[in-house]
Amino acid sequence: MSDVVPVDVDAVAARVAEVRDRIAAAGGDPQRVRLVAVTKGFGPDAVIAAHAAGVLDVGEGYAQEMAAKVEALADGPRPLHWHFVGRLQTNKVRLVAPSVDLWQSIDRDAVGDEVAKRSPGARVLVQVNVSGEAQKGGCEPGGTADLVARLGELGLSVAGLMAIGPSGDPEASRPAFRALRTLADDLGLAERSMGMSDDLEIAVSEGATIVRVGRALFGSRPDPRSGTGRMRH
Repeated sequence: MSDVVPVDVDAVAARVAEVRDRIAAAGGDPQRVRLVAVTKGFGPDAVIAAHAAGVLDVGEGYAQEMAAKVEALADGPRPLHWHFVGRLQTNKVRLVAPSVDLWQSIDRDAVGDEVAKRSPGARVLVQVNVSGEAQKGGCEPGGTADLVARLGELGLSVAGLMAIGPSGDPEASRPAFRALRTLADDLGLAERSMGMSDDLEIAVSEGATIVRVGRALFGSRPDPRSGTGRMRH
């Protein structure tokens, strides 16, 4: 995390208020739609700033970066709930297993096996590829029920589903988010994590219970894995 971008505490507080206003304008209850501040690419100060603005849920996408922040914030603000929102590599699960409150990106049996081994009884979401884009993670919609059942057999607590909307026009996310909501309803799952900086209004109007927001809170930052790309959250 040597190239982290500093954050302005006052600016983050103002942006949190703006995002909550967006949730309300889309028909959601800001007290019931959980806002997860995605701080990947930023340092521990982003977590502190989000917490100071009343955001208790923090999302991370890279295991090593999350582990470093958890260590740096060992004496930091409380309460704080860590969400893992990125694609999971089975060999990295052990790095963050003691700290993750909600695993949002379980998309295959092997990952579920490792999480169950390292964090028995953990709360998880199944990531579903509702956009059909090959570069995005997630199980196929038709395989969701089987994966949910398998995770339950492993002793994991499946709280709901997660999805990433298609790239491009935010309105194009509507059918995908609607499909996720329907699938969650059919499976009797309460949580629907969907919607990011660009398309959170669409997600909220389609029944999101969790939105994952980075750029709208902290600004754009380079993707540490590509060197040039931008993180979309």
